[in-house]
Amino acid sequence: MNPKKYSRRQFLGATAVAAAGFTLLPHKMVGMPAYIPNLGKPNSVFKGVQIGVITYSFRSMPGSAEEVLQYCLDSNVSAIELMGTPAEEFAGAPMAPSRSDDKEAYQAAMAEYAQKLAEWRAQVPMAKFEQLRKLYNKAGVSIYGYKPNALGANNSDAEVDYAFRAAKALGANQANVEFPKDPAQTKRLGAIAARHKIHVGYHGHTQQTFDMWDGALAQSPYNAINFDMGHYVAAGFEPISFLQAKHDRIVSMHTKDRKTKEHGGANLPWGEGDTPIVQVLQMMAKEKYKFPATVELEYAIPAGSDAVKEVAKCVEYARKALGA
Repeated sequence: MNPKKYSRRQFLGATAVAAAGFTLLPHKMVGMPAYIPNLGKPNSVFKGVQIGVITYSFRSMPGSAEEVLQYCLDSNVSAIELMGTPAEEFAGAPMAPSRSDDKEAYQAAMAEYAQKLAEWRAQVPMAKFEQLRKLYNKAGVSIYGYKPNALGANNSDAEVDYAFRAAKALGANQANVEFPKDPAQTKRLGAIAARHKIHVGYHGHTQQTFDMWDGALAQSPYNAINFDMGHYVAAGFEPISFLQAKHDRIVSMHTKDRKTKEHGGANLPWGEGDTPIVQVLQMMAKEKYKFPATVELEYAIPAGSDAVKEVAKCVEYARKALGA
């Protein structure tokens, strides 16, 4: 299929604006059967393909766990890769210090905060994370990925262990992190992930290549790929052959529309870049790939719009791409 035959106008249409106003409706409505469990809930599974979103897409807006959930409902997203801050704040983590013009004082405060956070992570019960999962699930949103800032080389084994325990409590099958440069770190994470039977998804930017993950994948069956299709295109590569070859080790795919390296690599609204979003989504449906396609909103939000409306447009684009 030639993506150039499908204009942004054709894919979005008037329904995108309506999608941005999607809200959760009460089950007990006059004249409506109360036994319909999914009434008013979001549904972003189209032709078997789960369209999700990462918390980062809403970074321009207030970001409590409850607010992020409402953004999902308003943009018709039924699954999320939840980043660490909303979940940890919900669970009662220590608060980060406010930024200060006094560089030395701020660095000292941040070091103290990092220590307190590490201690909190090592002993925090999972009850609040389970409560958060139930809150999201009741509203119709599943949490498939968790991305706390707890999987780095400087994080203790107890913090890494916490990341996988929390991911499991949230209902996720993956805890994600930026791809480490040191193979010793992917070996370490893969071993701890295996103990919890939760995958660690390594995310890449424009350093991604066809074989970037191969060493990590060989170290542990729980080392996996958190692929970024847009960044891969901007790096100068074609994603379809990558997906065909690696799909069984991909746990989620960040989806955005970027120009190729030769065309400058810009992030653009879906349908305006060089990323073959339509073909990839249709291939995922045809081949029954199980990993979600995660909306990662990185293009400039137009005047008069906001992140929720733009995510809703991306979800609608995906729905129309899949003919659902």
